[in-house]
Amino acid sequence: MTSYNDFLVEIGTEELPPKALNKLSLAFAEGIKTSIEKAELNYQNIQCYASPRRLAVMIDGLAGEQQDKAIERRGPALKAAFNAEGKASPAALGFAKSCGVSVDELERLETPQGAWLVFRSQAKGKTTNELMPAIVENALNQLPIPKRMRWGNESHQFVRPVHWLLMLFGDRVVPCEILGCSASRETYGHRFHHPNAISIDEPKQYASKLENYGYVIADFQQRKEKIKKAILETASHVNGDPVIDNKLLDEVTGLVEWPVSVLANFDEKYLAIPPEALVSAMKAHQKYFHFVDKNARLLPQFITIANIQSSNPDSVRLGNERVIRPRLADAEFFWEQDKKIKLADRLGDLKNVVFQNQLGTLYDKVKRVIKLSGSIAEVIGGDVMMVERAAHLSKCDLLTEMVGEFPELQGTMGQYYARHDGEHEEVMSAMMEQYMPRFAGDTLPFTKTGQALSIADKLDSLVGIFGIKQIPTGDKDPFALRRAALGVLRIIIENRLPLDLLKCIDSALETYTSIELDIDTKQNVFHFILERLRSYYIDQGVDIGVFESVLAIQPQAPYDFDQRLRAVAAFQQQPEVASLVAANKRIRNILRKSTDHIPGTVDQSLLSEKQEQNLFAKLETLENSVVKQTSEAQYDVALSQLAGLKNTVDEFFDHIMVNVDDNQLRANRLALLRRLQNLFLSIADFSELG
Repeated sequence: MTSYNDFLVEIGTEELPPKALNKLSLAFAEGIKTSIEKAELNYQNIQCYASPRRLAVMIDGLAGEQQDKAIERRGPALKAAFNAEGKASPAALGFAKSCGVSVDELERLETPQGAWLVFRSQAKGKTTNELMPAIVENALNQLPIPKRMRWGNESHQFVRPVHWLLMLFGDRVVPCEILGCSASRETYGHRFHHPNAISIDEPKQYASKLENYGYVIADFQQRKEKIKKAILETASHVNGDPVIDNKLLDEVTGLVEWPVSVLANFDEKYLAIPPEALVSAMKAHQKYFHFVDKNARLLPQFITIANIQSSNPDSVRLGNERVIRPRLADAEFFWEQDKKIKLADRLGDLKNVVFQNQLGTLYDKVKRVIKLSGSIAEVIGGDVMMVERAAHLSKCDLLTEMVGEFPELQGTMGQYYARHDGEHEEVMSAMMEQYMPRFAGDTLPFTKTGQALSIADKLDSLVGIFGIKQIPTGDKDPFALRRAALGVLRIIIENRLPLDLLKCIDSALETYTSIELDIDTKQNVFHFILERLRSYYIDQGVDIGVFESVLAIQPQAPYDFDQRLRAVAAFQQQPEVASLVAANKRIRNILRKSTDHIPGTVDQSLLSEKQEQNLFAKLETLENSVVKQTSEAQYDVALSQLAGLKNTVDEFFDHIMVNVDDNQLRANRLALLRRLQNLFLSIADFSELG
């Protein structure tokens, strides 16, 4: 009978990368889970643990061994296995040898299709102790580690040097060696509070012993919640609200094993600096959580999460206040120095900053974006002069000391410096809006100037990078072109901008006067951007058939694409849709297979049957109004009229043979069907639905 026990493995290391810790932990558990399931080892539950100095996985109720397996190998047919005298043929001898037995030990398999030699045996299942070392090692080798390191004189490689290995199955150590360490039952506690070994008798003791004796909260999510709770409790002593950024919270969770919240202050004089600069200094360098008042204004307090339980908390507070002071002083210095040079006066220096080797400098990019953003502004009703001024200044803040120290403040600091220089408010906003949306779900540019500048900046990059054939492949997208394409689409669609994508790409291409781009750039960029629409709509729960029906006619304006898609999605709920979709598919197949020359117009005199006359009459009645409605983007109204064709179309196909022997009659009926198809294609390809 199979026995079941808990399994525990812990890899003890030097401090792991905090930003990657949770990802590594989840991947380690997933790798082990995949392998034990592949090995057909039953288990009840799997849990991962991660702290700065350890990755661990515990499996509840893991089977002690694999089930024995029945093996059956079919050999040659009996006719080929023996000759007329009954002697084994070379085929039979070779098969027996490959099975490690003699021909006499092979069995016969009788089936309705014939008889064969067959080898049957029982494969003994391996024990968990035999299997788990290789499973763990394989999971470690597959971790998403961009660059592995060696340590000492050994050839072992891992994300950080490994110092101990704990591996238990039940109350016994699993004998093995991984990454240069022999397995034991010992783990180690907090580097300062409990640096000595802690013996783990059985896996269930692991988390509680580490916490109670070792000053280590091994569970990442538990530690994260403890930090969040401590921040909120500490914040009760401040007349404001803590800003808990989830990415920062994850990073801090990856930095500490025994979190202790400490409230500290900084000099109020630094509040004269743009708050984003102060927040960047606190978050990026020191991993502090800041406070804001009810009006979202920065307060001169912050919370740090210490990794020790100090007997003198004030010394920890004073130490952190002392550390942040020069950081804020640097930000103050950058702010004052940067204001001495106007943004406009920095433009020439962009000639010394390379955008891309083949595409020139940032100065060249700015010159292109000035032209492109102006043409976009004309179409969307923006102020061309305002947009061109914003484009002129758009990259100048990249040369400031502040953005040099905090790159994430590009655009944000441009807005502050533009205000200081006395620029128009819309120009100021565009400095920041040009980078929107920065990520999925981010805010979109809200001014016409910002919208035109953001679209132009992104399209310039798309056209330029595609033009030199550096198209994104797989997960490699160094210029973030997928994000840029999706950003262009979101800005146009969600702001309902009447922009023709192909015309915008043409305008972008025209700005590359001195650089020869690939001849297929226009179509490649257009199709790349349209493909981004797929994920955009799938994320919204749009039926893929609805998307494909609109994509098939490739509307050039993204907002027009959206209007068509919404109308088709609503039409799909109507009772007539199934019949009309089937008819469209039938029409498509008939027209595709036809080798006839189809005339451009329908000859009414050749319509001899009542059903084809009725269809012609309906098309005559509907055509003008549907064309007018589609030209005004009233696709829902047009579709409601087309729904009225259902009975007429059904009767046509029920009674009319299209591919008759009479060439003239057949061609005329094909022309009638093409006219019907074109009416639907003025909105979408309904043959793609269903």
